[in-house]
Amino acid sequence: MKPVSLIQFLIEERRAGHINAELSLLIEVVARACKRIAVATGKGALGGVLGAAGTDNIQGEAQKKLDVISNEILLEANAWGGHLAACASEEMEDPQPIPDGYPRGQHLLLFDPLDGSSNIDVNISVGTIFSVLRCPDGVTEPVAEHFLQPGTTQLAAGYVVYGPSTLLVLTFGHGTHEFTLDREIGSFILSRRDIRIPAATGEFAINMSNQRHWEAPMQRYIGELLAGGDGPRGRDFNMRWVASMVADVHRIVTRGGVFFYPLDAKIRSKGGKLRLMYEANPMAFIVEQAGGAASTGRERIMELQPTGLHQRVPVFLGSKDEVELATHYHVEADGAQG
Repeated sequence: MKPVSLIQFLIEERRAGHINAELSLLIEVVARACKRIAVATGKGALGGVLGAAGTDNIQGEAQKKLDVISNEILLEANAWGGHLAACASEEMEDPQPIPDGYPRGQHLLLFDPLDGSSNIDVNISVGTIFSVLRCPDGVTEPVAEHFLQPGTTQLAAGYVVYGPSTLLVLTFGHGTHEFTLDREIGSFILSRRDIRIPAATGEFAINMSNQRHWEAPMQRYIGELLAGGDGPRGRDFNMRWVASMVADVHRIVTRGGVFFYPLDAKIRSKGGKLRLMYEANPMAFIVEQAGGAASTGRERIMELQPTGLHQRVPVFLGSKDEVELATHYHVEADGAQG
């Protein structure tokens, strides 16, 4: 069977009426930028890109050199093509307008330029996450409030994994598809179409070091998994944890599983750990389009009305049966308290 390139796939999506030419161009530009990030990431110490940048991002987190480099690559790539009205990054406090002198499009782009950057220096897979929204009609100078749209309004979402191979996983709301970068020809090639996440799983991903801080329903749920065949679930579960959301989610997209970053006592005042606009919403869109589920533990992630550009939320996502059970435990506990 003849290989299908990303560009051919985008043309097919346009012919099917799923996307327009501007959105197609946007995805091409993001994919091209991610190829540059892959090169920088692949050089590691030889490229002088490892280590701290000596600056903090808007969340007060220490930035790595590759955080800054990846952010600049994505901003520069999307500045001049005429496909964007503005973009927003996890690394910046406010949205970035399109520079004067360049045409402006009808789309808004949000991205986490380098997810899992704490793993860069130890050569563990990291990635880029992005989400595309439509700019509201009549808005010529988008500001933060124009980005605050529920995840259900996303036109596209995707992530790129910089690992042994560079992979792009993409959805336009008509299934979830994977592309592998062929380094010899420099093109992303369709490697899996219409990915399906199994509803049942025996794997879970969570940071167990936070266990003592979890709420009671999460303690109950994980306790049952750890009890294995002797516990109420009657079977054994395996735990996996990379501490790079892209890597953990890609494992789930590849073979099933469930990922949790629940609310706990340490992060309660912040609302959660992961960012709704840059991480939770795009990953929820991708996972749901692959047959999985995504919840805060109490409600569907994509139905949340955002209140801030850098809002944080708890995240449960992956195989549907486990997400629904963990969510049920939380809703049930809330009802008992109410």
